[in-house]
Amino acid sequence: MSISGNINNYSKPYPIGIIGGGQLALMLVEAAKERDVKVCIQTKSSDDPAALKADKVIHADPLQIKGNKTLIKNCEKVIFENEWVKIEKLKQFCSEVSFIPNLDALNPLVDRISQKRFIDKLNLPSPKWLSISDYANLAAEDLKAWKFPIMAKSFKGGYDGKGNKKISCKEELDDFLSLNKSEEWIFEEWIDYEKEIALIGSRDKDGVVRVFPIVETFQSNNVCHWVLSPAETSYEIDLFAYNIFSSIVNDLNYVGVLGIEFFFGKSGLLINEIAPRTHNSGHFSIEACNSSQFDQQICISAGIKTPDINMNSKGALMINLLGLRKNHSLKIQDRIDLLSNINGANIHWYGKSKETFGRKMGHITFLLNENNHEKRYEKALSLKKEVNHVWPSPYDSKK
Repeated sequence: MSISGNINNYSKPYPIGIIGGGQLALMLVEAAKERDVKVCIQTKSSDDPAALKADKVIHADPLQIKGNKTLIKNCEKVIFENEWVKIEKLKQFCSEVSFIPNLDALNPLVDRISQKRFIDKLNLPSPKWLSISDYANLAAEDLKAWKFPIMAKSFKGGYDGKGNKKISCKEELDDFLSLNKSEEWIFEEWIDYEKEIALIGSRDKDGVVRVFPIVETFQSNNVCHWVLSPAETSYEIDLFAYNIFSSIVNDLNYVGVLGIEFFFGKSGLLINEIAPRTHNSGHFSIEACNSSQFDQQICISAGIKTPDINMNSKGALMINLLGLRKNHSLKIQDRIDLLSNINGANIHWYGKSKETFGRKMGHITFLLNENNHEKRYEKALSLKKEVNHVWPSPYDSKK
């Protein structure tokens, strides 16, 4: 049953256009349908996840400006599945369409170097970093401050563990430098953190900021495997994280949904990365909150009154279903059927045409109603064990 609230009159066929057609776009389309908002997407293939449910599909590479132009002609507002867009080329269309977030707000967040410079400008806490060229020019005395291991991160396009490389010694560093162009990577100090947490929130056109509960994320081979909401944190850490979020969105005059990944440990709370979009760590919100991260983005973009965020349960567990090896003993449909039999399972299948190793094929969410974090964590581990018996993490299983 759809939710009413789309009260705007539109001059173009589609209130919202999405550049991109992957699983994030799919869940945005699903949220739009709940609001009776029609969506047009631009994506390469009719087999892409969002293309299966969108009201209209423009078959073009999301980076293709001709396709962008067609999308813009058909849509009142344009939003982004991810930040890998050609901002300077899109700026020529600013008089024809409103981008959410606006391109000036998006621009400092599109790659790791611009993000790092923006974070430094606001004097927000994050790991020490250098471009490779700056690292190569360090004086011998300054070089001593950089201890192994160090983390190399790609300048653009890193996600799900891609574009990250741990460098443990001088020999590995020399090998890395001999194989990679300096302008494509940065170096970051290695952080021995206790946990990884994430905060997703939104800011509407009136400047109202809304945040979801802070979550703890658990990785396998640098890929998010599961998420527990809410994380076990202190009031002071929560307040600091909320203030960081507000500082970022207010400084940028950012409108829309944004996520921040943090490290937490002996060095305190450090920003790992900023995601100017909906984010994997917020998928729990579809079942666990009255308004999901995707609903927030649709409401803000379509001009619908945006709900304040409340949990429907005391907590939630979200587990990513990552692609397994070709010789896995259970076929996909058999796995889905078995997962469906687990009490409380909410399965989201992305409809991807091919299962490849480590690829995000879907996710599964459980609501947790235990009264404290320790009990919710124990329940989450029990449910995760049950899920992983059917669908293990590909990085924990050699099957």
